[in-house]
Amino acid sequence: MTRSLGVCYYPEHWPEAVWAEDARRMVAAGLRLVRIGEFAWSRLEPEPGRLTFDWLDRAVATLAAAGLGVVLGTPTATPPRWMADRHPDMFALDRNGRQRRFGSRRHYCFSHPGYRHECARIVEALARRYGTHPAIVAWQTDNEYGCHDTTLSYSPAARSAFRDWLAQRYQSVAALNRDWGNIFWSMEYSAFDQIDLPQMTVTEPNPAHVMAHRRFASDEVVRFNRLQVEIIRRHSAAPILHNYMGRITDFDHFAVGADLDIAAWDSYPLGFLSDRLEAGPTHKTRFLRQGDPDFQAFHHDLYRAVGRGRWWVMEQQPGPVNWAPWNPAPLPGMVRLWTWEAFAHGAETVAYFRWRQVPFGQEAMHAGLLRPDHAPAAGLAEVAVVARELAEAPEAGTAPADAAIVFDYASAWAWETQPQGRDFDYFRLVFAFYRGLRRLGLNIDVLPPDTADLAAWPLVLVPGLATISPPLAVALAGHRGQAVIGPRSNSKTCGFAIPHPLPPGLAGLDAVVALVESLPPGVSVPLAGGGAFVHWRERLEGAAEVALRCADGSPAALRSGGLTYLGGWPDDAGMDRVLAAACADAGIATCPMPEGVRLRDTPDHRFVFNYSPEPATFDGLSLPPAAVLRLPRHASLSAR
Repeated sequence: MTRSLGVCYYPEHWPEAVWAEDARRMVAAGLRLVRIGEFAWSRLEPEPGRLTFDWLDRAVATLAAAGLGVVLGTPTATPPRWMADRHPDMFALDRNGRQRRFGSRRHYCFSHPGYRHECARIVEALARRYGTHPAIVAWQTDNEYGCHDTTLSYSPAARSAFRDWLAQRYQSVAALNRDWGNIFWSMEYSAFDQIDLPQMTVTEPNPAHVMAHRRFASDEVVRFNRLQVEIIRRHSAAPILHNYMGRITDFDHFAVGADLDIAAWDSYPLGFLSDRLEAGPTHKTRFLRQGDPDFQAFHHDLYRAVGRGRWWVMEQQPGPVNWAPWNPAPLPGMVRLWTWEAFAHGAETVAYFRWRQVPFGQEAMHAGLLRPDHAPAAGLAEVAVVARELAEAPEAGTAPADAAIVFDYASAWAWETQPQGRDFDYFRLVFAFYRGLRRLGLNIDVLPPDTADLAAWPLVLVPGLATISPPLAVALAGHRGQAVIGPRSNSKTCGFAIPHPLPPGLAGLDAVVALVESLPPGVSVPLAGGGAFVHWRERLEGAAEVALRCADGSPAALRSGGLTYLGGWPDDAGMDRVLAAACADAGIATCPMPEGVRLRDTPDHRFVFNYSPEPATFDGLSLPPAAVLRLPRHASLSAR
């Protein structure tokens, strides 16, 4: 696999006289790919039907002449002002019925048929003009689906599309009433056109109704993306990707990714630490300039799965961002570390956002590789170092993982719909298990929820999976390794009812969840031997072997063969115990890591990363802050 560096560039923001010099400097820094076009609709079509591609022709030609490949984005995330005049009802409405307006980005409803038609028209024009252009190495659809809370819409267009979706899914209102349990509170319907969107009800709406709306909204994103993909494929053989975001679970990325060739994501470690991670002030202060040691790695592994092995970082933070509550600068060396960590997890390309800091608009405070005055910013020198190192490094891929963890977007919607405890969050739960595996020094794969073959992984984790799919249930029953399921797994039907027999309902495991309770902050259930359950605890019954007990003697985990059901959310100490025992049973050698130090293996090398702000020592190795060590795989660490 060839690895390359890229950058996001906006020729429409700069005088044409600087394009060639920009391209020359990009190549000199070791960059090989440039993403352009994804926000340029107003320049591509300043008036309805008047296409002005001449400037884009020249921009592509200038970049290509310098030896750069071009990733061309479709501009559908930023419809121009005239579009709002042509389709005044194209905007999404929030759950309180307030219409979103022009003046930012992502100002459209996925369900609006008129806007879909306009998107098809501009994508068709772009694909016809550039589909066979030799400089176009890839296409990007839209930009960051779901960003700014834009997946869910409560517009008239969304309501009409939702009713049609329900009619196709259920075929009869009687079937819908049964599946949703609408006899409760006399919520039965007699026609699909009576069903509204689940908003502005007196108290909470029927959770089955909410879940159906979430599934519908996700399917609308898939349908919107597929429209563009099908058009591009008619005119171009170049691969197609989309750039997802960190901790966005509003739509099913696996379903969108099924239509794409490559999954990409936008990595902003410092912004995400400040804005999207539950952690105490001590942790956030310690990793203020480095980012969380596991957050980027989780998304690397997730999008490797979404892309079925092919994935990129489309936007890599090179300096302070502008959108988090606080926006510090990276510790020197971190841009290099983040880049190498992505490559160690199998990335084909890492592209930086952006080439030059723009002096105007909403992102004027967002750093680039150049300052607004064209002088180099701090990150550029680190990019050049990585480029030189890449030229000397062998080709790489990913090594087989020690463990796998199942991730399911529908489960995130399920536990947002019915959390039962204010702080029960699916992503947070899965990430706690992932972080525990990383603390043990393991390579990890992320699996989709319909995985039917688990033979490659001696250890599989299935935390919080609301409904275990039939293929996964069969795979778990036949798995020859170890599997840890729960808490809260298989506790809902597809119609969002409690199943009968009671969960977990796993073949070969005599275990029943008899009662659940959510635990407020500061309350825990101690485990015998150390650690505790926090946030969530289940009372377990059944004849299966007790693998772990609470301090009061009640079962905390039940096991039969290689299948273990865990009846609670472990704190860090409890998680370390649960995972260490599972690894020992699976025959996986572990290597407990110092705080902030992490490992990742490729087929030929072992990478060691130090996220800590101070030097660390590991296995006799001295690791300065932001250190990246690449060791031959045969030079195994003594603990392994």
